[in-house]
Amino acid sequence: MAVTEPIRSRKQLNQIAEYWLKSNNFRNYTMIIMGTCTALRIGDLLRIKWNEVYDEENDTFKSHLTLTEKKTGKEKTIALNPKVIAALRLYLPHRRGEYVFSSNRKGKPISRIQAWRIIREAANAIKVTGNIACHSLRKTFGYFAWKDGVMPVMLMDIFNHSSFDITRCYLGITQDDRDDVYMKIKLF
Repeated sequence: MAVTEPIRSRKQLNQIAEYWLKSNNFRNYTMIIMGTCTALRIGDLLRIKWNEVYDEENDTFKSHLTLTEKKTGKEKTIALNPKVIAALRLYLPHRRGEYVFSSNRKGKPISRIQAWRIIREAANAIKVTGNIACHSLRKTFGYFAWKDGVMPVMLMDIFNHSSFDITRCYLGITQDDRDDVYMKIKLF
């Protein structure tokens, strides 16, 4: 079984999101944005309900999302960044049910298989190579956070990993990444 990879190009990541935005599929666009920006496992992402991110009474989006991770049973609070809020705001008038990522079936979120199809369709359309799947969104968050200087111990905490080895695998470090470190370090 091939290991799911992060999307290592910001341009390709934007193209995957834009693929759905250009076709006016705001649900799928929002799934790509939220999946990448929150680093949630796909199962947790798909279970998010509108009332967890949007206060209908005050017509405002919440600044944080708090949920209990299905896999770990741990409560997690995630800041919703401006990109996530903007995607949710764009999608809000088109929502179809209580789940942010509602399916056509009444009262249900889309399935993990459908989420995989959404990601694969966009990745194939823009010709992204590698094993890109649902977990790629979570891994992409880690990869770019690490590239932007976030300490791996912080990523380990965000991902709720029990060991650094798991986090290291998530980062998808390649020889090119190692080469960059050697070339950028200025000791003399």
